[in-house]
Parts: sequence; C-alpha cells; structure tokens
Amino acid sequence: MNKSELVKTISEEADISQAAAERALNSMVEAVTKAVTKGDRVTLVGFGTFYSSKRAARVGKNPRTGEKIKIASATVPKFSAGAAFKATVNKKKAK
Repeated sequence: MNKSELVKTISEEADISQAAAERALNSMVEAVTKAVTKGDRVTLVGFGTFYSSKRAARVGKNPRTGEKIKIASATVPKFSAGAAFKATVNKKKAK
C-alpha cells in the first residue's frame, strides 16, 4: 500500500474527503517526525512506538574494493510494533 492508497482508505473509513485525509496523514507524519527528532517517544497504544536510537561508529568494508572504511555514528529512527498489532498480523498469517 502506498501513500495515495492509504489516503483513500482513510477517507473511506473516516467518511471524510481525500484532501482532509491527506492533510491529517501529513500532519501525523510531521508530528511523529518532529517528536522523534527531538528524542521523544511517540506511543500509539495497540499499534506501536516510534523512537530514535544511537548507532555507534564502526569500521565497515567497501564491498567493491574490500578496503576498510570508517562509518560515523548516527541517530536513527526506529519503530517497535505493539502487542495488539503483532497479534493481529500473526492471526492473519496463521489462516
């Protein structure tokens, strides 16, 4: 499912226009992005948690040349699925 399909589904399920659904989706994504960028956790009970995590600096290998390269540390976004979301996905796969 891509963004336009998600917007269409939201508009149908919430009985709102597609323009309103897109504004709501964009607003939600922006709010989550800002919060995680600040280091906050965004928890949607039953769905999951968005958060940031530090990745340490490390030494990698250039696959083309085999040369060792330094990879800088980074802060990366992460998502942890909630129990209800996991359970729903597992039930659908079990059928």
